[in-house]
Amino acid sequence: MKEKYTYIIVIFLIVASCAAFGRIAGNDFINFDDNKYLTENNYIQSGINPESLKWAATAVVVSNWHPLTLISHMLDWSLFGANPSGHHLVSLLLHIGTVLLLFLFLNKTTNNLWPSAFAAALFALHPLRVESVAWAAERKDVLSLFFGMAGIYAYAFYADRSKFSLYFLSLILFALALMSKPMLVTLPFVLLLLDYWPLKRWQKAIGEKGKVFNSTGRLVLEKVPFVLLAIVSSIITLWAHNKGGSVASEEFMPLLTRVANAIISYAAYLEKIFWPVDLAVYYPYDYFPLLWKVLLSGFILTGITIVVLYYIRRLPFLFVGWFWYLGTLIPVIGLVQVGTQSMADRYTYMPSIGIAIGLVWGIPSLIKNENIRKKILFPTAIAILSIMAVLTWIQCGYWKNSIKLFSHTLQITEDNYIAHNHLASALLKKRKFEKSLFHYTEAIRINPYYAHAYYNRGNVYYVLGQKQLAAEDFKKAISTMPRNSNYASAYNNLGSTYADLDQYQLAIDNYKEAILLKPDYADAYNNLAFIYLNQANKKLCCYNAQKACALGNCKTLESAAGRESCR
Repeated sequence: MKEKYTYIIVIFLIVASCAAFGRIAGNDFINFDDNKYLTENNYIQSGINPESLKWAATAVVVSNWHPLTLISHMLDWSLFGANPSGHHLVSLLLHIGTVLLLFLFLNKTTNNLWPSAFAAALFALHPLRVESVAWAAERKDVLSLFFGMAGIYAYAFYADRSKFSLYFLSLILFALALMSKPMLVTLPFVLLLLDYWPLKRWQKAIGEKGKVFNSTGRLVLEKVPFVLLAIVSSIITLWAHNKGGSVASEEFMPLLTRVANAIISYAAYLEKIFWPVDLAVYYPYDYFPLLWKVLLSGFILTGITIVVLYYIRRLPFLFVGWFWYLGTLIPVIGLVQVGTQSMADRYTYMPSIGIAIGLVWGIPSLIKNENIRKKILFPTAIAILSIMAVLTWIQCGYWKNSIKLFSHTLQITEDNYIAHNHLASALLKKRKFEKSLFHYTEAIRINPYYAHAYYNRGNVYYVLGQKQLAAEDFKKAISTMPRNSNYASAYNNLGSTYADLDQYQLAIDNYKEAILLKPDYADAYNNLAFIYLNQANKKLCCYNAQKACALGNCKTLESAAGRESCR
């Protein structure tokens, strides 16, 4: 009979997840990292081949090293091309796979079918999952946790049988999870928690008279290979973040500010787990958090921690669930600040499992009467899951396209210069120049040091023929942005603006700066060659035109050949 119910639950989890998330099949890509991972990435679009695999093994994309994620995108592009539906559906399938693994793990280790089903369903259908599932660029979330949850499930079998093959399988799956997204570096800590409950290996080890030290020592020692992998992954991740220039400096974000934000974020994530409304793709960083918010958040966190520690023997699932939540959020809580967001829904993808476990096993323990539990809990659970599914379905609709997503984000957040910038870019693509200019200007008003907005607004002015305004914005962008290859296009575009203003020497100087920052910049070589062509400087024209053509832009070389300048 139990096996029959297991199959029914598996089918329910699949159908419910498809119903809640199914509308993402009709969503577009968005202009927030999807371009870097997919729509403007030539390596991804070339499919799986020796050159692209070599690139995936060494590339840092959006300040991350995650070769398996990149390979999964290559495979998707080979299958679906530029059609976003296939990409989104693969992410949903990976999410469903993780949900089923979570259910099977909990059911195996607790032998408690219905709580296992509800915990998995609560994780599956919660609106906070939308960002991870509906955002193509967040494939790393669903892929890494799929491997991570598979590793945890394999570990449960190892805990039963102590077979090296199962241990090795768990370790390999952990490595694959790290190669998909490094956030799972906390998995060794999670395994230690699971050894306490539901596996109860700590209790067995301590209960072995005369062997306590050896038994408990074994539990720790068998995590050493996992910890070593986590350390290696952490080192690579810090290198990738620094290479991508995404780690905030102490001067920009003081440690005290980051600690305050971390405390507030821990409490804010809890709030969104229990009250999942006003979910945004980007939450602006509060550089001056209110003291009362920090104190209240700290009081809540401390109070919960004291309670779960007090009841650790009677209610071990509360301890495991709470510390799962606290521990797995550490890599992204902002103590090492990567990016400019204060928090992100996607960061709850793994941590929320801990809260689901604590709630599902904790709430029934408050109701002593078994008959009352049966009458109240099941219909309440169905009602909660139904509400979550509807909210998730609605949230998926906001991810329809960039305009809808960032318009919604601006409605529910304040002073969100990132949302203004990306909404403006989406409007620009629709050739809505005036609206685009308005939102770029708003982004600059909110953050006068936001280089991207100056650069983007300069492009709009250039298209509208307002070359002097364009030049001013490009110069402002250059003065406020880091000097690296990512911003060589600002020098190139400033050079083109000066060329249109007949200020050729300034144009030449800026094209050279662009090439200095990005030696393989074909357009900059081509533009430089075109100026030399018009100045009848055959030698420099041919040199730069040939360089540009070798890099893929042969326009000036063809024009020069037509004038018999380059043969």
